[in-house]
Amino acid sequence: MEPVRVLKDIAFGSFAGMVAKVFEHPFDLCKVRLQSQVLEKVARFDGPIDCLYKTWKYEGVRGLYRGLLPPVAGAAAENATLFLVYNNIRRALAPNIPSSELSQAPFYHILIAAAGGGAATSFVLTPIELVKCKMQVQMIAATAVHRPATIASLPGPLRILRSVIAAEGVRGLWLGHTGTFIRETGGSVVWFGAKELVSNILLARRARLESTASPFPIGPLSTSASSYNKPLPPPQLKAWESAVSGACAGVAFSFLLFPADCVKSTIQTEEELRPRLNEAASPKSTFSGVFKEIYRTKGIRGLYAGCGVTVARSAPSSALIFLIYDALERSLG
Repeated sequence: MEPVRVLKDIAFGSFAGMVAKVFEHPFDLCKVRLQSQVLEKVARFDGPIDCLYKTWKYEGVRGLYRGLLPPVAGAAAENATLFLVYNNIRRALAPNIPSSELSQAPFYHILIAAAGGGAATSFVLTPIELVKCKMQVQMIAATAVHRPATIASLPGPLRILRSVIAAEGVRGLWLGHTGTFIRETGGSVVWFGAKELVSNILLARRARLESTASPFPIGPLSTSASSYNKPLPPPQLKAWESAVSGACAGVAFSFLLFPADCVKSTIQTEEELRPRLNEAASPKSTFSGVFKEIYRTKGIRGLYAGCGVTVARSAPSSALIFLIYDALERSLG
């Protein structure tokens, strides 16, 4: 493992993830709040627009960015881990192929590497998402018990972190991990796989257009004999091609793995919104149990609560991640 290459994977992934997270946070907050009300008898919000409007009306702009710090830090850790593990698994599967030509490796290498990267990322991401989700429903929880609260009076991420550890121990930070693991492992396969498929389609399209436009090679001719035997470097994506393929990857990921994320958010906000009256007598919620309860009470629509706003924000967010990451790879990689 080359130290310089490792540092680049971490830096490129971190920066791309942080920029995208700031852009998408209000939509993510809306998604979590819609998911957290699935098992409520009376819904607080009629949909994503109503949720965004009421959050802005009663909590202001700060309310829309409630819980931003954990996901920004998480985005840096998440994308650094994801791209680092993903790229290193790809290099391990094809040790004789230079890093710049990994696109020539078999497609199944991408799927294996994506699964490994997603699985590793889930362990980093679960505690961060637990704190984020709890912060995103704090105002709702305070209102539900008629406890007046202002954003300034609500506990911050470190206080929430300490309270979870005090109540449940360190293991409590991984509440809802099954949902995160399923979402990240399967989702990363879909994300990187869709990105690669759409990228190849766009590259093939460009090659057809260029060959149709000019029947002769364009560019300086070399008289060096060695140049005839030297293979051409693989074509690189243009900026708009990175964005389009990234957007398609984001939509595929968000839609296909959304039920796992919905169950995860429901479990992670249960303590605030649906506390158990007798914890000793009531068993803790499990992924399968919550999944069945949501499906039994609300059907498929319940498992996809908040999906529309998530898909809408995942397209530009994922496009931004790959646009930045690919640009950094081209210029600094």
